[in-house]
Amino acid sequence: MILLREVSQVFGGRRGAVEALRELDLDVADGEFTAVVGRSGCGKSTLLRLIAGLLTATSGEVRVGGEPVVRPRRDVAIMFQRPALLPWRSVLDNVLLPVEIFGWPRQEHRAHAHRLLEMVGLEAFHRRLPHELSGGMQQRVALCRALIQRPRVLLMDEPFSALDALTREELSIELQQIHMEHAATVVLVTHSIEEAVLLADRVVVLTPRPGRILTVVDVDVPRPRTLGQHAHAADLARCSAELHEVLGARRAAAEPPPAPQR
Repeated sequence: MILLREVSQVFGGRRGAVEALRELDLDVADGEFTAVVGRSGCGKSTLLRLIAGLLTATSGEVRVGGEPVVRPRRDVAIMFQRPALLPWRSVLDNVLLPVEIFGWPRQEHRAHAHRLLEMVGLEAFHRRLPHELSGGMQQRVALCRALIQRPRVLLMDEPFSALDALTREELSIELQQIHMEHAATVVLVTHSIEEAVLLADRVVVLTPRPGRILTVVDVDVPRPRTLGQHAHAADLARCSAELHEVLGARRAAAEPPPAPQR
């Protein structure tokens, strides 16, 4: 579904060029949930924007569904860290915003919007304005807005990072259910290793800038996954420990040796 071959991304600036990604290769299968982790500045968000068609790679090839990505596509949706809801529009109207942008018949998608809101427990709030909702509720609305276009690919750029731990866990469980029902291909960028292993089929670890793939860890744990005592805590902890070890070893290798003592 998603293919990147020898993708490099360089940004120009007054202080010189910044190489965000270098000769990166990545394959994401149809229906797969892939998480991308790595240190700040390693190119994770740049990677999502290349797949979304919001950036053009300096070199290399980016394809979605076998077609080159040259501009944003209607079958690719992206969620950012902030919900970015329009404050004057109701919850329902925010969900339906892509329908209006794409010029689709609003009435045909209205029932789908209500179903999505019901799925995330917000149907009773469909007439409310964003300021009347909590942060977690606003991010649920943003998720429904991304899903209203029935995307083949859903890109998520740390969508839960600003939420408290309990709300993040609730949304992680809901996202698993939505993924199983909608079968979209998902790429999630996160700083949380625990969130990555809870949600993903595979976790891709990027090196510090310029970002390249350091390793890929498979998370072979059945869904739905939780961190409860009767769930898959041991298996998820094993995957999490492996990722912490990889990132810890990389960090230790990158640190300069201590100065000799006199």
